Amino acid sequence: MSDPADNRAPYAQIAAHYAELITSGQIQPGSLLPSIKNLSQEWQVSTATAEKALRKLRSEGLVRGIHGIGTEVLDRPAPMSSGSQRQDRGRRSGSSWGSGERSDSHQASVVSAPADVAGALGIEPGSDVIRRRRVYRDRHGIVAHSTSWIPAQYGEMIPQLAKGERLTGGTSLQLIAQATGRPITHRIDSASARLLTPEDAALLELDPAKPPTEPVVVMTAKFVDSESNVVEYGIDLGGPGRTWRTESEVPQ
Repeated sequence: MSDPADNRAPYAQIAAHYAELITSGQIQPGSLLPSIKNLSQEWQVSTATAEKALRKLRSEGLVRGIHGIGTEVLDRPAPMSSGSQRQDRGRRSGSSWGSGERSDSHQASVVSAPADVAGALGIEPGSDVIRRRRVYRDRHGIVAHSTSWIPAQYGEMIPQLAKGERLTGGTSLQLIAQATGRPITHRIDSASARLLTPEDAALLELDPAKPPTEPVVVMTAKFVDSESNVVEYGIDLGGPGRTWRTESEVPQ
């Protein structure tokens, strides 16, 4: 039954429920989902809403429809999320994890800013920055290796930013906004692909002697506060075979 406290449309609630069960392995590949009729009865929605939920799961590559049989669960890695998508998820739910994901290998330290990072943050190359790293995984393996670069001045306000553990009390952006009193007002996203480098292979825990031949997805996100200060620059490196997907409503 749909949750009145969830502001998503009922079809999206149903799709998200089954997406979580599928990506977490609670519903195994090859299993059949309930029929449109059974879904509509269980969730107390119209058959059109139930059909739309299954259509959304198909568009996400999680299931396929088999004529005369039903809707079968597929065994495919879930797409990666951009840094902005993870921040949006963290703001809504308190966790940046996607369905069936977990994170580990949390690292944080103060380092000298590489030239590309310094350029993104608007600081001098070699300046101190906080580098936070973590790996997102699901049952298929690494979804993405994520690195956040934060000017060192924010570490003086929020010491836990420079500690190699999961943050408490909010995301890095939420903590910075609370400490400075300046909300994050906009962000700049980019997406690209590149051939795997030896450094990429190490971050993604791949055998350097057997690197994948397909390009890897690279997502960047730059976050800016109300006084035009760049407070964080994030780089997400997708695991082999991972894609990136975004979705939005089309105005009618």
